[in-house]
Amino acid sequence: MEPTFLTLGWIGIYAPLVLGAMGSMIGCSRGGMAAAGALLEVEGGYGRFIGVSAMPSSQTIYGIVVTLTLNVPLTLANSPGIFALGVGSGLALLVSGFTQGSACAAAINASKSKPEVFGISLAPAAVIEGFAVFAFVFALVLAGSLPE
Repeated sequence: MEPTFLTLGWIGIYAPLVLGAMGSMIGCSRGGMAAAGALLEVEGGYGRFIGVSAMPSSQTIYGIVVTLTLNVPLTLANSPGIFALGVGSGLALLVSGFTQGSACAAAINASKSKPEVFGISLAPAAVIEGFAVFAFVFALVLAGSLPE
């Protein structure tokens, strides 16, 4: 029983990083494909499209910080909590990265035809980022409550 709980603890430690990175990869890919398509249709302002396509990369940064916070000596008392916090926050970061990439792709597609909506078209992506920050912050706060 002990090795199973400790294994779950190790999964929980690594989950925020790996799941956040997966969300970032998918999200940046979705945004990048929209940016590449937009480059063929506009005469300038390429940098803003590339910058927007990189927005979902922040989920990896959040995952790194949560992983480093959860990287404590594993015990039978803290492994289930680390597993729950790590996998829960990791899944939130995964979904956030994926959906933020979709929102970024939509913003790129909207602003290539109508450049004046560029700023406001990023609002949905910013809201999604806010939810990722909530998951990140609460994972850090709850990590402080784990038994030693």
